[in-house]
Amino acid sequence: MGPSITPERLLKQAQAFAGRHRRSVIASVVVALGGFGVTAFGIAPLAPDAALLPQRLITQAVTPDDVQTQSDALADLKLELLRHDITRGTDTPQSLLARLGVTDDAAARFLRNDPIARRIVGGRGGKMVQVRASDSGELAELVVRFPAENADQARTHFTRLTVKRNGKGFSSHVETAPLAVQVRLGSGTIQSSLFAATDAALLPDAVAIQIADIFSAEIDFHRELRKGDTFSVVYEALAADGEVVSWNEGVGRVLGAEFVNRGQAYQALWFNPGSKGGYYDGQGRSLRRSFLASPMEFSRVTSGFAMRLHPILNTWRAHKGVDYGAPTGAPVRTVADGVVDLAGRQNGYGNVIQVQHGNGRATLYAHLSRIDVKKGQRVEQGQRIGAVGATGWATGPHLHFEFKLNGTQQDPLRVARAAEQVTLDAAARSRLAQLSQGLRAQLQLAEARAARPSFE
Repeated sequence: MGPSITPERLLKQAQAFAGRHRRSVIASVVVALGGFGVTAFGIAPLAPDAALLPQRLITQAVTPDDVQTQSDALADLKLELLRHDITRGTDTPQSLLARLGVTDDAAARFLRNDPIARRIVGGRGGKMVQVRASDSGELAELVVRFPAENADQARTHFTRLTVKRNGKGFSSHVETAPLAVQVRLGSGTIQSSLFAATDAALLPDAVAIQIADIFSAEIDFHRELRKGDTFSVVYEALAADGEVVSWNEGVGRVLGAEFVNRGQAYQALWFNPGSKGGYYDGQGRSLRRSFLASPMEFSRVTSGFAMRLHPILNTWRAHKGVDYGAPTGAPVRTVADGVVDLAGRQNGYGNVIQVQHGNGRATLYAHLSRIDVKKGQRVEQGQRIGAVGATGWATGPHLHFEFKLNGTQQDPLRVARAAEQVTLDAAARSRLAQLSQGLRAQLQLAEARAARPSFE
């Protein structure tokens, strides 16, 4: 057995260590057990020269509580459990509480009968739930967050529904609160598709959809993407009470983006010059044309504007429109302002809508599962008018889309690229230039992060 360790010996060792590390900041606590006492030695912070600083020996006796006293104190300690989950469309009050670890029949009855609390499990799933309960499973508080019920506040606010235990009963109330916006960066390189690249860059699909929509009049994402194309993006992440929301993948608006396609760079910045915001390039030209390139958010083109083998007639013939593969129920939007002049069923088109846009221009949307507009109704660009289906001569769910000029079908993408483009006035361009400096710096930072080698 080696020499005994005494407090004096430990102190000398600590002093010698301090002398060897004069420029370090050292806190040394040396504990010697003897009887019921604990002796501690402290060395003051060593700066700039430990050898010149005063040193003091401090001794303090501490008598801990006996084991039984500590055990009794732990037994009296009240624990609370916090759990988070997302509601499901099939949830009942009992199933939701059980999944959250709450066993409280009174709370389940309240959720079933209270007019406000019933909204927790009513309607669609996807609501964010946080529960606070005792260690015995008794509900103390339940907070549910979901999209704002006022459509005008959907991007900026959320609904908070709270149920609290008050004595032997419960209370509930609902309120609207502002979403917190977090700015995030991302970038990636195309290897096969836009969605594969955004997945690899850990970006939500909602960001990919917005990127494709923003640049749709400049880039045909179905036919013109090339391996090696790159993109960078600055976007909003939305949080409710500090937690990124579950709806719309927690994504707000894309604030700025750059896409390099086949060596040519395209930039877009979100800017609101007055009553209505939009995306503009560095020269102040709007990226939104009078006609959108697609009646749907980014989807798969199954048949373009070209010759094709007809899937039903099995003969080669010109395809005078564009087919978009999408699941039944996917929303269909009008590509420009206009007036509905046909909304009903028509032969092989099945459920079909036709919109007149003036100057001999019209668009047609066919094989719909539902029609959300009426003949004579005025519609605005981007407005939902129906949903994808498989009615009429369709082999599966998809949207057939046509653009007509004086009754003759045209290639919709060419029409969109040639459509009128809004340009900002000088004062608005000046404000846009100031805004773009900060966003371009963020886009460059996103590119630099993507180029940085990983050492993980």
